Amino acid sequence: MERAEKAELVTTLQAAFASAGSIVVAQNAGLTVADLEALRRQMKAAGGTIKVAKNRLAKLALKDTDTADISALFIGPTVVAYAQDPMTAPKVAAQFAEKNQKFVVLGGAMGMTGLDANNVKALATLPSLDQLRATLAGLLKQPATRIASVLQAPGGAVARVISAHAEKGNAA
Repeated sequence: MERAEKAELVTTLQAAFASAGSIVVAQNAGLTVADLEALRRQMKAAGGTIKVAKNRLAKLALKDTDTADISALFIGPTVVAYAQDPMTAPKVAAQFAEKNQKFVVLGGAMGMTGLDANNVKALATLPSLDQLRATLAGLLKQPATRIASVLQAPGGAVARVISAHAEKGNAA
């Protein structure tokens, strides 16, 4: 790789790390090309990105960002996963690690917060932002439905009473 290519890669990684909601670093020793492509497809479908970069270049890219210093994780053959949604990269990486023993999550970062492997796995179990929004919308909608039914109930009761009196009056 030539110097210009390396500089371009560092710049690309810096921009990606600066805009990422979360970054996951994993060891990929022994992964086949097919396994790595499957991981790339899963991450892309979820809205994230996977990069295999030289550790030295990844460390250089991290230096000029506001991301937590996770340079100690870049030892051996590593893969970097990142996404704008903070839950995407940890969730996909943890699911892939469960199925593939050669893919080991080392840790990561979420903004200025450094994460170890256990934190990444814990973050992966949390619901995504879209799931939280759907749950919140459901909770907000539910009381409104109950209020509407409570407000309609007295009017319905009055109408039934008047209807019963009208039928009683017609029967007599």
